[in-house]
Amino acid sequence: MNAPVVAVDGPSGSGKGTVCRRLTQRQGWHLLDSGALYRLVAVSGQLAGLAADDIAGHAALGRSMRAVFGVTPAGDERIELDGRDVTRLVRAEETGQGASRVAAWPEVRSALLPRQRAFAEPPGLIADGRDMGTVVFTSAALKIFLTASPEERALRRYNQLKDKDSGVSLAALSREIAERDLRDSTRSVAPLRPASDAFVIDSTGMPVEAVVERVIELGRARALWR
Repeated sequence: MNAPVVAVDGPSGSGKGTVCRRLTQRQGWHLLDSGALYRLVAVSGQLAGLAADDIAGHAALGRSMRAVFGVTPAGDERIELDGRDVTRLVRAEETGQGASRVAAWPEVRSALLPRQRAFAEPPGLIADGRDMGTVVFTSAALKIFLTASPEERALRRYNQLKDKDSGVSLAALSREIAERDLRDSTRSVAPLRPASDAFVIDSTGMPVEAVVERVIELGRARALWR
């Protein structure tokens, strides 16, 4: 790696995205949202008219698509695909289900692995995902596994979506999160789990800033920043 990496893994709704964006702003480091990469593969497949089970086609898109992750002045995420802002499309619930499917394909994961590692540039990288510390950046300077209770994770997701989608259902989101947790933790390739040397942070009931400060403290202890 060309720069230090902080790997932040965890299940859907654990707060990884918000925490990683805050860290990026605070430290001026680069950001990798690896979950969004898989969402982008799913979106690219839809836009290209690929069949849902076209593994080779999705892997090829993963190798060729141009993705940029950024943070707006307001602290919100911005995701670009081949120069087009696709943030809302990427964050749609159906896209998340598609991403979970393509992420289970070894061919797609292999296609994206070198692309993810290429994000590690000076002064450093905040890597958000599910296998950042266990597969992609096994020698990361700091590994965090962020989690929360299933109920809180479903509620957070509901609060994110209710203003964008009046038909969103908390009960449906709870089922989808449970299904995705099971799929992600039992898949044969890069299952969701904490790295053996990761710090586990349960964010249930914790304000975002408290989680960010905890990671800042851990990074300071490893001389990653002041």
